[in-house]
Amino acid sequence: MSALLQQDVPTKLAPAGEPLVRLRDLSVRFVSRDATMHAVNGVDLDLSAGEVLCILGESGSGKSVTMRALMKLLPKSAVVTGEIRVAGNDVQRMSENQLQEFRGSTVAMVFQEPMTALDPVYSVGRQIAETVQRHEGVSRAAGMARALELFELVQIPSAKRRLAAYPHELSGGLRQRAMIAVALACRPKLLLADEPTTALDATVQIQILLLLRKLQEDLGMGVVFVTHDLGVAGEIADRVAVMYAGRVVEEGPVSALMRSPLHPYAKGLLGATVHAGLRGHRLTTIPGAPPSLETLPAACSFAPRCAEAEPACLAAVPAERSPEPGRKARCIHVRVG
Repeated sequence: MSALLQQDVPTKLAPAGEPLVRLRDLSVRFVSRDATMHAVNGVDLDLSAGEVLCILGESGSGKSVTMRALMKLLPKSAVVTGEIRVAGNDVQRMSENQLQEFRGSTVAMVFQEPMTALDPVYSVGRQIAETVQRHEGVSRAAGMARALELFELVQIPSAKRRLAAYPHELSGGLRQRAMIAVALACRPKLLLADEPTTALDATVQIQILLLLRKLQEDLGMGVVFVTHDLGVAGEIADRVAVMYAGRVVEEGPVSALMRSPLHPYAKGLLGATVHAGLRGHRLTTIPGAPPSLETLPAACSFAPRCAEAEPACLAAVPAERSPEPGRKARCIHVRVG
């Protein structure tokens, strides 16, 4: 690894024994005159330094809202409650000035569509250099030197020439690599990746996934990766948290979940995903649609779509059950002990 990326920068670290990310009873509501949307409902999650956690689920399950809450990037209409701690920082209590230092140097995000995240009127090299200058107080020349180094790190061909390119002059895959370079500019402890491969074709997608995993291992970052694709989770994750209707319904090591999912929703996602274990079998579908976030039931939200549902599922929200260390699920059918 190059010397520039190994330099020490002032960053607050999580106290010994505390996870890099700690969410407790996180809830997010979007309030308007007409309705209240219950986007996230009592999420508890931990992430250790150097670990990759995938948040998996359908559109509208609360994945991206949870990610943005970690950086306090939600709009003013959002009512956020619960505990959010990142690298020892209480994100809920941070001032705007503290957040400006926190974003980029402690936590950074790779967005789903880089054309909307990169500024179209500045070259990508300048955008990276200005990020470095803002956070580390270095000269423009030093910022451009870091930009070149980062382009080489994310394996952009002809890196020096492409520093002068504008976002529209790059292919989708190169724009995504440039977005990763921007996110890594100030050596964050935590990288958030919000479905960064969705808009890419299959060949480029696997290249980006392999690159992210290599960078995570080389730089020792914690990563939270949002996706709706169980195959993507299997490629990059150490652990998976499956979300449905704003709640984590199953959590555990990716290998265990792929081998034997506990929650019926996770089973449905696995059955609807093409993988080697399905050779000779039909893909299954999950009937129905997710519930309205305006009127969530005071019971298992998945019960109306679940083939295993019984009257007890409609009585109350299922409590978490842990059949073995490191695994848990919200389903009355999960056996404990």
